[in-house]
Amino acid sequence: MKDKPSVNKQGQTEQEYLEAYDVSQFERPSVTVDMLVFTVMDELEENYRKLSPKSLKILLVKRGEHPYIGQWALPGGFVTPGESLEEAARRELRTETNVDDIYLEQLYTWGDAGRDPRTWVISTSYMALVDSSSLQLQAGDDAEEAEWYRIEDRWLKETKTATLDGSITEKWLELRLVHEREQLSATIKITKTVTGRTVRETREIVETNNLAFDHAKIIQYALERLRNKIEYTDIAFALMPELFTLSDLQQVYEVILGRELLAAAFRRKVADKVVETNQYRKHAGHRPSKYFRFNPEWMDQT
Repeated sequence: MKDKPSVNKQGQTEQEYLEAYDVSQFERPSVTVDMLVFTVMDELEENYRKLSPKSLKILLVKRGEHPYIGQWALPGGFVTPGESLEEAARRELRTETNVDDIYLEQLYTWGDAGRDPRTWVISTSYMALVDSSSLQLQAGDDAEEAEWYRIEDRWLKETKTATLDGSITEKWLELRLVHEREQLSATIKITKTVTGRTVRETREIVETNNLAFDHAKIIQYALERLRNKIEYTDIAFALMPELFTLSDLQQVYEVILGRELLAAAFRRKVADKVVETNQYRKHAGHRPSKYFRFNPEWMDQT
């Protein structure tokens, strides 16, 4: 004997309900994707034409269409019907910057009212770390240019106020994105509200210069997440070539974390994540440096 189909309060089966469903009863937002593609590069000093310490950079595109025409933004665009979020992210990245076949990690979903002047837009952001030496940038689609911008940030001030059942901490941060021809900036306010055991954190753009939409706070949030993840994952190795020295790897960690690390402590920290090779990189006048490669089985050893 077959089970009787389940019905709702109106006596409808699921098939009947779906056939009668009115999609217009709720306003539907547009959905977009934004990509945060990070890399670490050597900086070229103009005065001496030599390489200086490495810097963390992010890929931005110059908008060729309204809104925010002429301003810089994260690569991204609208999700089309029948497309998954990741498929849209890869398509937009490929058509706007010529970057393809990289690992993308979903970061966060942004849905504040008024974040896009065109309409109600919800955006899912993706983060990636890449070895930029293997990529060839080329602007396309609705982007006029695609460039790597150096990221700099610094805390401006902090206040903390006690409440009856917790506290409110407010921090102001300056974000700067630097290119040889242009500098972008934004001031971001981060508010952390503690109420009993509940913690809520919000971000607000206080001021922005030539950065489109709410992308300044998306970049700041991604930078914060990146610094946290590099401490306990192998995400930094996405920035490295197949063979690298431990000094090169340490520089990448230092650039992302924004602080110097003790060499001995760093080598102990990454010991399980690397495999020693028999190859060396020779430097004129210096002792040869041994090459290492990433150990994909490091998690099995912990």
